[in-house]
Amino acid sequence: MWRKGWKRKAEGDSAGNAEASRSRKFPKGDSEDGGGEDDIIVCEISKNRKVSVRQWQGNVVVDIREFYVKDGKEMPGKKGISLPMDQWKVLLEHVEEIDEAVRENS
Repeated sequence: MWRKGWKRKAEGDSAGNAEASRSRKFPKGDSEDGGGEDDIIVCEISKNRKVSVRQWQGNVVVDIREFYVKDGKEMPGKKGISLPMDQWKVLLEHVEEIDEAVRENS
C-alpha cells in the first residue's frame, strides 16, 4: 500500500537498489558555446531572443528561444518553441492572416 507523498516501488525493487533510485534523465551535452555545432542563427529578435535553424533528434527544426548568460557564456533557456518542418510550413501559410489580425488589434 502506498501513502500520499510516497513513491511506489516496483515489484522486485529493494530499498538498497541504487539503480532504481537513479534519475532516468540523460545529461545535457556540453559544447564550447552552449549551442549545437549545427545551429544557424538566423536573426536576433531582441537582446535575449533568437531564431535559429538546427538539427534535433535527426530532424530540422526552427527554434525561437530566449537565451541567458551563465559564467560568461550565452545559454539557451527553457522559454521557447522548436517547430518541426511540417508545423513551420503551416505557420508560413498563415503569416498574412496573422499579420492582418495584428493590424486589426493594434
